[in-house]
Amino acid sequence: MDPANGSRVSNGMPRTKLLAAAFALVACNKAQDTRTTEPPAPSTKPADASLPMADPPPADAAAESPSPASPPVAMPDDKTLAPLVTGSNTFGFNLWRKLDAKPNLAFSPTSISVALAMTATGARAATATQMKQVMAVPDLDDAALAHGWGDFAAALQNDGRGITLRMANRLFGEKTYTFEAPYLALTRDAFRAPFEPTDFVGAFEPSRTHINTWVADQTAQRINDLIPAGQLTSDTRLVLVNAIYMLANWETEFEPRMTMPKPFYAPKRHDVPMMERTGVYAHAKLDGTTLVELPYKDGTTSMLVVMPKDLAAAEQTLTAETFGAWRAALSAKRITLSLPKFKIDPPVAVELSKVLADLGIKDAFDKDRADFTGMANPKAAEDRLYISKVFHKAFVAVDEKGTEAAAATAVVMAKAGSAAPTEPPPEVTFDHPFLFFVIDRASGLVMFMGRVVDPAM
Repeated sequence: MDPANGSRVSNGMPRTKLLAAAFALVACNKAQDTRTTEPPAPSTKPADASLPMADPPPADAAAESPSPASPPVAMPDDKTLAPLVTGSNTFGFNLWRKLDAKPNLAFSPTSISVALAMTATGARAATATQMKQVMAVPDLDDAALAHGWGDFAAALQNDGRGITLRMANRLFGEKTYTFEAPYLALTRDAFRAPFEPTDFVGAFEPSRTHINTWVADQTAQRINDLIPAGQLTSDTRLVLVNAIYMLANWETEFEPRMTMPKPFYAPKRHDVPMMERTGVYAHAKLDGTTLVELPYKDGTTSMLVVMPKDLAAAEQTLTAETFGAWRAALSAKRITLSLPKFKIDPPVAVELSKVLADLGIKDAFDKDRADFTGMANPKAAEDRLYISKVFHKAFVAVDEKGTEAAAATAVVMAKAGSAAPTEPPPEVTFDHPFLFFVIDRASGLVMFMGRVVDPAM
């Protein structure tokens, strides 16, 4: 953490709530070290510049500087949203239980779900079935999955929400390899994911650097080195990437002068910078679990902070039903809230292939059984695609102004109440390890989630 002054980060950006994440499916390598002799398909030309999602602001841009207005995208109806939200949240909670128990951890279920959805629309037979089952969307066909997520993501990014939220998708494909034109059209039109011809055969390491630079640019330099050195080879044929970036102020900010060192128990007592504010928040205590929801300035997005009596037990039993019960228990109350400032900025990405295989995506990682013939259907079996690696990385910073967050995934392949009460409001202090969830309030989609065991780490 920035120890003394959390109001600005080192690059000059105001320290509002920031979240960023990226997911790269360095997934799709051909099975053997043989190049296809087929010419590139006509559809592998770079997409129009108008297709990608709007880029996030540059790293030195002020949080208050909005991006240029763009025509709003209508939010899909509830029938379209329900399976996507339920699926992404369910998948996220299932994945969470499989991740290594690092002290502080953050990831974006939304980023991973979108990147896997782009991949699943190119899968066939058992490979597609397994992927959709693990993603908890077994009944959605490719068109519904692609256009549903594409329209949902676009609507979440509408200008005028009061926050900066940007998502970007891209396919980096070997320039000498033939991909199926319908697949490229679907990912381009539905996911707004342009295809970029890339020289993996002759320059796989420069290609890795180029992809990582693109991810960093999409996330205001918060997600760096998503794909580690040595993870791409001359056999790499496709890298699918999703990046998400959010910058948002609290609806009512904390006063920096009220932030001071206070005890935090993780597990031993030590002092950390603790923010404090008295106001009306959605709050509950449920079976020993303390919950507070902090709205962002836009009113459509919030952070739910959860402090269980037993963190490990709560994580292992966390389900969509549990999460729904937590949200349903909240009610507006005037409290004095104490919440530590924190920043989660892991040095390396998490590699998810084993975790995803344990959850049930098995054939996709098997050279002999993987069926991605919807993406590419070469004549020689040794030229077919399978997923080799899946990388994910997320960044979250929380301070008095708000939150900044970013994530990337690569598949290689209550307003203020009335007059103050006569009695002091109850104190709610997050001084033990806790969980956090950044939520789209209308749909219930969990965009980011994480664990803070020690805010000082």
